[in-house]
Amino acid sequence: MSTSTGSAVPATTGAPTTQPPSTRGRRRTGSPAAGPRESVLSRTGAMLVMAVFTLYFLTPIWWLLVASTKSRGDLTSTSGLWFSDIQLGENLAGVWAYQGGILPQWLLNSLVYAGGGAFVATLLAGMCGYALAKYRFPGREVLFNVVLGGVLVPATALALPLFLIFSTFDATNTFWSVFLPSIVSPFGVYLSRIFAAASVPDELLEAARLDGAGEVRTYFTVSVRLMFPALVTIFLFQFVAIWNNFFLPLIMLRDSELFPVTLGLYNWNSVVNQLPELRLYVLVGALVSIVPLILVFLLLQRFWRSGLGTGSIK
Repeated sequence: MSTSTGSAVPATTGAPTTQPPSTRGRRRTGSPAAGPRESVLSRTGAMLVMAVFTLYFLTPIWWLLVASTKSRGDLTSTSGLWFSDIQLGENLAGVWAYQGGILPQWLLNSLVYAGGGAFVATLLAGMCGYALAKYRFPGREVLFNVVLGGVLVPATALALPLFLIFSTFDATNTFWSVFLPSIVSPFGVYLSRIFAAASVPDELLEAARLDGAGEVRTYFTVSVRLMFPALVTIFLFQFVAIWNNFFLPLIMLRDSELFPVTLGLYNWNSVVNQLPELRLYVLVGALVSIVPLILVFLLLQRFWRSGLGTGSIK
């Protein structure tokens, strides 16, 4: 009897009891989440705010599209937010041929200014930011602080000094007077340094150097691929900034053949009272002028989103 009792005690109390893995998994699954749960009220408020701002930003574009399809008579006599007699094809043909086809020339000028300036600015900013992130030299932080100071200076504050500088060399009213200032991007240098420091490992650069690659080859074959999301982000920001630039061409250029589309449409709009037919042409030209921006964003937005997301995570 004592032997059977002694052997029964360890069977019930000796070893710690454990639960089967399936039981533990079910109990943990049923427990509430550790993080804060999003309430329906906060989600509804966020969606409402986004809907309001989306409507706020898209309403002018919708009005511009509707107005561009109307005739001059319907432009002021019908509802501004809905179509009447659609004449978009005739309006596009008229504005395209007005003044000997000056609008296509303005669009081409804007594409050259914005596309070429954004490409060169991205190239220079990427190289400068990479050098500030990966090379050690005296005065590096001082130079970077100067670049940060340049980010804080608005572009309109630099327009008049740039005009005085170019006028001393008799270089105003030229292509270079608008193009050269556009290839400088302090924000691009800042973003390139932050991204290069986080995404380009020093070990990878050392391996490329041991394989015999020079510094320029290492940058263009290794670092550019790792920094590509940031470079696309810089290109997009610079392209939009140059395309929308107005004050610098206004004070630099006098020849209408060199105007970007923003300055050309402004000149048309300034004489609307003398030439009423230009009111419709300004609207149609404004609609055409935003098409390249939309196309650029549609083509590069996935690189833009990944660039901003990677920078925020790292």
